Amino acid sequence: MKLQMVDLLGQYKKIKNEIDKAVMDVMESSAYINGPKVHEFQANLEKYLGVKHVIPVANGTDALQIALMGLGLKPGDEVIVPAFTYVATAEVIALLGLTPVMVDVDPDTYNLTGDIFEKAISSKTKAVVPVHLFGQTADMEEIIKIAKKHNIAVVEDNAQAIGSVYTFSDGTKKQAGTIGDIGTTSFFPAKNLGAFGDAGAIFTNDDDLAGKMRMIANHGQSKRYYHDRIGVNSRLDSIQAAILDVKLKYLDDYANARRKAADYYNQAFSEIAEIQIPVRSINSTHVFHQYTLRIKNGKRDELNKYLNSKEIPNNIYYPVPLYEQEAFSHLAGAVEFLPVTDMLCKEVISLPIHTEMTEEIQNIIIDAVKSFF
Repeated sequence: MKLQMVDLLGQYKKIKNEIDKAVMDVMESSAYINGPKVHEFQANLEKYLGVKHVIPVANGTDALQIALMGLGLKPGDEVIVPAFTYVATAEVIALLGLTPVMVDVDPDTYNLTGDIFEKAISSKTKAVVPVHLFGQTADMEEIIKIAKKHNIAVVEDNAQAIGSVYTFSDGTKKQAGTIGDIGTTSFFPAKNLGAFGDAGAIFTNDDDLAGKMRMIANHGQSKRYYHDRIGVNSRLDSIQAAILDVKLKYLDDYANARRKAADYYNQAFSEIAEIQIPVRSINSTHVFHQYTLRIKNGKRDELNKYLNSKEIPNNIYYPVPLYEQEAFSHLAGAVEFLPVTDMLCKEVISLPIHTEMTEEIQNIIIDAVKSFF
């Protein structure tokens, strides 16, 4: 049996007729850029998320960049960002001449907390980018409260947690990505809501920000050939929109399938002392973009090699803290050693999790992990 981190082919086969028809409809219309399917998907995603504005763009990295551009930040302004995340989150900050202030994360949820955020605020702090890592939402109630107190913009990196629901202390529920001033996401094929190529989106309830970001994403133009600001070229093409619109209908089912698989893993691994299974936040549902373990006995890398030798897919997200990446060497001395990030980079390992998981597949993976220990 061929094991995979994500079974995209199996997922496609289940909805093949719907996907094929949606793609062919675009082909027949020949409206490949900003066509009706883009607007249909935009409207349906706005409804699903309960947000006023969805701005489809070409990929998740563009979404983050355009969000920061929309805030009108100036070179030298500081943006607080977790050091335990994918490079894109901090990359766009540096690209715009802003200063990424890399901070630690919670050792259980791997996400930014209000306490960590507040300690990093300076007179130059203009924005914070909480990352909803691996499938659950960060400590948004506290982050929003602190951000408002200090007049700091909140840009959610929701590339890994679309469909996650956050519950506030008063019982109010909001979709991940719709809580801060701006939310961004990626529709990279392996994401919970994945296209068949690169794609992304921006979310906001702010009419003024939405107008600015729509212009920025389309060469800064308010109408064709009238350019009000410096922008970029970042558009979601109609074929990807059509595919995403079909898959959006199944997003909650996909999350449930991932949760079921995570529960099965948890049951198998909960008695192994050297393993910490994923810790679920009390305020957030978990959509398990990744199923990530912490290996506490210093043998994560040995487990990685062992699973590779058994042809069991696995991955390490992320092996190097952002502040140790060569790309950010110009920040040397400006970032303190972050003990939790350092620990996680040495301990985490992710196992296959996807919508087509079966107990038969999982038992092969579980048996391999157990045999190592």
